[in-house]
Amino acid sequence: MKVSTMDDGMQGLWSDPAFVEAYTAVLDREYEERAGWVDDEGEDGDLPSPSPLSLTDELRAAENAVRSTRLLSAAQDELFHDVLVRAAADTVPWLGPDPTLHRAWLPPRGETIASVRARRRSLAVRSAAADLSVRVHVSENHVRTRAHRADVLQRRCPALWTAYRAGSVPEQSAATIAELATSLPDDPETWQAFDDGVAQPAQELGHGRLRRLARALRERVHPESIEQRHARAAEDRAAWFDYDMDGMGTILVSAPAAKVKAIEERVEDHARHLAAQPDEQRTLPQLRADLACDLLQSGDLGLGVTTTVRVTVPVLTLLGHSDEPATLDGVGPIDIDTARRLAGGASSWIRVLTDPISGAVLSVDRSTRRVSRDLQRYLGVLYPTCTFPGCTRPSHRCDIDHRTRWTDGGATSADNLGPLCPHHHSLKDETRWSLVANGAGLTWTSPTGVVTDTDPPPF
Repeated sequence: MKVSTMDDGMQGLWSDPAFVEAYTAVLDREYEERAGWVDDEGEDGDLPSPSPLSLTDELRAAENAVRSTRLLSAAQDELFHDVLVRAAADTVPWLGPDPTLHRAWLPPRGETIASVRARRRSLAVRSAAADLSVRVHVSENHVRTRAHRADVLQRRCPALWTAYRAGSVPEQSAATIAELATSLPDDPETWQAFDDGVAQPAQELGHGRLRRLARALRERVHPESIEQRHARAAEDRAAWFDYDMDGMGTILVSAPAAKVKAIEERVEDHARHLAAQPDEQRTLPQLRADLACDLLQSGDLGLGVTTTVRVTVPVLTLLGHSDEPATLDGVGPIDIDTARRLAGGASSWIRVLTDPISGAVLSVDRSTRRVSRDLQRYLGVLYPTCTFPGCTRPSHRCDIDHRTRWTDGGATSADNLGPLCPHHHSLKDETRWSLVANGAGLTWTSPTGVVTDTDPPPF
């Protein structure tokens, strides 16, 4: 397999002690400037006052602070885990009385008492995770990930878990070990061999070296062949899209390594070919990014997909009297030129005008036929995402929920409808979570009494 290496010229530079010394001096200078220790004329600025502690005491205090942080991290994992375990064991606080305990109750068609109780446990755990999420302002996935980490380490790596709870293992290292332990088969002997091999190194090695060691150990102790594991792992292939500041975004793809390598080689070969052209001004990283995007955008994927671009444009920006950015649905702020270019290349463009002061919706363009119902389009403007706090699922990928159910007399109108992703839709309908409209917006109340408003729109 071809492995990327530094150019020969760069290798020569790094072998030159004078170059290394000069490069380090530049980095030191930049650090001092960022810390405010050097003024604009290059003279030494005011240095921070030394700590009243001795150097030894100061180092020991820093070490104790790190250990305390690790202790709290392990405690957080354990407490999240305990809350979710309790929810699974006692579903009543989250869902109400268990109907399967009544003699006259009959399961719905196609279900059994066992399947109904299993769903109640799942809903109770999801409800508890959502409750913790709104209490501490983290995502539900974060809550469940930390709880899962505690569960895996307690059952599969007890020695590592003990060291983690004692503050001897960094959180990042514990997370890596839990991820690798999760991938092992349900075999206590394999778990023990892995735990025996990682517990001590996790307390002594930096994360990079530990990760390499742990991955190699996992390979040695795993009883299945690489062919079996690859076939199963390929079923979990996926792609993720994230959006950064300044109109940028990131694509992550998990796919078979052979395919990823083929894409890498194709992009790399073309990038280096273009970089060698006399009139090419782009750097290699820029060329790689441009080529990868061109491949995805212009490659013949044979899907016949058309696009709808949802762009929110402040009215003064549209009239040329403001430079406030447009908002691309599901992404965030973008420059107006990009918004215009997207609209020009898309099969449909939904334009939304907002008030320059209040941000209230002034009008919704009705020229497109991509969304067949004006009411659905209007709801998508009012609620760009799922209305559960912290949920970022775009509204056009959500269910349209009746806050007061249709069967209970709820109207199909804008003041009784809103987008909910399937996960939060089931929490609202099947657990003790409640959602009500108020003068300012929407308010959620958890089964344990936590009250929180839905997130405001981004414009």
